[in-house]
Order: sequence, then structure tokens, then C-alpha cells
Amino acid sequence: MAHRNYNIPELRRLDVAHHLPAQASYAEIQALGGSRIITRAEGSTIYDGDGNAILDGMAGLWCVNVGYGRDELVKAAADQMQELPFYNTFFKTATPPTVMLAAKLAELLGGKLKHVFFNSSGSEANDTVFRLVRHYWAIKGQPQRKVFISRWNAYHGSTVAGVSLGGMKAMHAIGDLPVPGVEHVMQPYRFNEGFGEDEETFAARAAQAIEDRILQVGPEKVAAFIGEPVQGAGGVIIPPKGYWKRVDAICKKYGILLVSDEVICGFGRLGRWFGFQHFGVTPDIVSMAKGLSSGYLPISAVGVSEDIVSALREHGGEFVHGFTYSGHPVAAAVALKNLEIIEREGLVERVRDDIGPYFGEAIKRLDGDALVGETRTLGLIGAVEIVAKKGTNERFTGEEGKAGPIVRDACIRNGLMVRAIRDSIVMCPPLIVTHAEIDRMIDIIGRSLREVEPALRALPPAE
Repeated sequence: MAHRNYNIPELRRLDVAHHLPAQASYAEIQALGGSRIITRAEGSTIYDGDGNAILDGMAGLWCVNVGYGRDELVKAAADQMQELPFYNTFFKTATPPTVMLAAKLAELLGGKLKHVFFNSSGSEANDTVFRLVRHYWAIKGQPQRKVFISRWNAYHGSTVAGVSLGGMKAMHAIGDLPVPGVEHVMQPYRFNEGFGEDEETFAARAAQAIEDRILQVGPEKVAAFIGEPVQGAGGVIIPPKGYWKRVDAICKKYGILLVSDEVICGFGRLGRWFGFQHFGVTPDIVSMAKGLSSGYLPISAVGVSEDIVSALREHGGEFVHGFTYSGHPVAAAVALKNLEIIEREGLVERVRDDIGPYFGEAIKRLDGDALVGETRTLGLIGAVEIVAKKGTNERFTGEEGKAGPIVRDACIRNGLMVRAIRDSIVMCPPLIVTHAEIDRMIDIIGRSLREVEPALRALPPAE
């Protein structure tokens, strides 16, 4: 395919003049003279308008699981657009790819998760969860069950409900959130909140925080616990062994719904189709997006248990919720083809048996670096913790978030797209990433750490 020639300076000018990018400092974008313009991509590499080839260590935004340049997905979209570009699901109607995708997801979810509601984004999926859970308890004759329990530093989207369910304090500050009825407890982040603590002891303490909050609120008022199997946008927080089994048991003990947010962990990222399968728990509701279409088109879904749907059918009346693009036929067709590719190429098994373990071993090469406090991976998601003093979890300037962006920017300059979350460098490359590309990722991070160490050491000390 011929590459288009763009006027990059003009696009950057227009970007500042008219475009408001997501989750950005608009003053910073203006000072930079506009965003970096990404013009094309292939495999695990993105290319910008200045001619730079950048290894995509973030799979877009945790989502391009099958990699870039998949002609099959382009064809699936084009074929569906020619046949039926759009129809809604409001008028007691559905389209073939939407129904077939629901059936396929039910098969992959397994167990009691046999029903699927479609949306366009992970945020919308969790909005659906919010309303569905409260509606379910209302029709069950327990309308007082409204409270959701979540974790600090969790990420469940950017809508009002999504931000409220999430535990990002900086996001809560915009819009006077969270809304009433959402409680937050400690995250299972042992490096920060249980440094040096025995793993089993920390797992028990982190899970106990959930039970303690349930008892504090009153079990009869708690509707659900929501959590990501691995907290992605929170900094790749991989819970200690036994944590999720304890959480599952607590939810069942008090009759509380368990919601697994699989927006990042779903579709092979952890070496299983879904993260809850890796941890051996049985959620009542599953939200998913991103890898569902590998980011090729916006689509998300909510998997719902038979028990909940039975109550909706018997007592719920009309579920007055949904979106114009719920079950969009083109997005569904692309998602179906994407799942077919993942199955055909054995990408879930590849993460479990090959590239995931290779990544886990490769990242350990950074453990000896003077700036690295911890490396951690699960499947094909990982993080590198940056510390001021080896053998501790002490941060530069005594405050989290000063070192991470400096290292991130160096990685990008050196040809690797990663993300800084506070003082963690996080990554989740496409599931088709090669061994050689993993080696390059780790080499670039190591080189970048060495480049910026003098600047980090020159930061003012903690007061």
C-alpha cells in the first residue's frame, strides 16, 4: 500500500488550533507545537510523520493485540459496510454479526456468563455495569444495595460512572467525583503498600480490606465489588498469590456481585482468554473492550450471568439503557474476525507458553540496574519500578511521579513507546511481538535508564 504524504507542520498547527486530545495538558501540547503525528503502522511498529519508526510497547493503548496492518480486518469491515453499514438494536432488531459475536463471547467466557450487552468503549461498558447492577438489586427487592466497592488507583473509564468506579484521585478532582455510593479500599500493590511483607500475609491484608469495608458499610447495602485482574492503567499492579481467590470467597460470603473488568486483561493478555480465568475466580459480570477488536474499531461488551438475566426477564421490565452504536454491525464483524485470528494463530497459547515467559525472563535483565527497584510481569504485561536507592522503594525527591516521565521520554526518543505511570515504566506490546523485538524493548529501557541517571540524581532531594 502506498503511503500518503501529509503536510506534518500544517497538521501540528491544526492540532493546536482545533484538536483537543484525550487526557492531555493542553498547555503542554501548545508548548510542543502540536502532537506527534502518527501516520502509519505495521506489525508492532508505529511510524510518525517525521520519519521515526517506534516499537509500540503499549499495543496502541493496551489494545492492538493482533498487531497492525491486518488486511483481514480491513476486509471484514469493508464487506460488512457494503452489506449493512449500520442498524440499531433498539427496535426489537439485531444484525447477524452482533448476534454471532454475542454467541462467540459466551463460548469464550464459559460457565454462567451466557449473555452479552454491547457498547462502544470500556468506559461505556462500565457505565452499563453500574446501571445494570443497581437495576438488578432493585428488581430483586433489595434497592438498598447500591454501593460499589473498588480499589484506589483502579481505572474503570473516563465517564462519570467510570471515573467514580475507578480510584484515580486526580480524575476525581475534575467534575467533583466520585458520585455517591462508591467506596475505595487499598490496592494489592505490594511494592508500595507492603514492601518487604510476606506475599501471603499481604494478600490476606489486601483482601481483608474489602471485607472490612463491606462490614463497615453494611453487607445489605453493598451491590458489587469491581476490579481489574491486573490493574493496568494503575501501573501494572499484579496482585499477590491468593488475593483473587480470597476476594471471590468474600463476595460469595456476603452475596455480593463480583465484576471483573477485563478491558485490558481480556483476549490473551495474561495467557488466558480472560484474566479471571487465570486467577480461577467466577465473576457475575465481565466488562471488556480494547482487544475485542484489537482496537481496529470501537466496540466493548459486558458479559452477564444467567442468574442476572433470568431476573431481568422475569421482573425487570424494559432495561432503558443503551447506545446508538450498541452492537454496531461493522464493529461486531471486525471483532469476530479478530477473535478468529487470535484462535487460528494460537495467540493466547503463545502468550502463555512462549512470548510471555520470554518477556518475563528478558525484563529480569534490568533487575541489576541501580535505578530499578522491581520488575514484574504476567503474560505480556509488565512494569519496571524506578527508585532513588537500590533495595528500597524510595522515590526521587521523595515524591512519586518525578522520575517516570523522564525515563519514558528517553525511551520514546530511543525508539520505544512506553507509558510512565507515576514512577513505573509500563508496557504491553502486541501479542505478535517477536523475541527480537522484546530484546530491543529491554535494551532500549536499559539504555534510557543509563542516559537519564545523571539527571535523576541531580533532582532536589526529599525535604
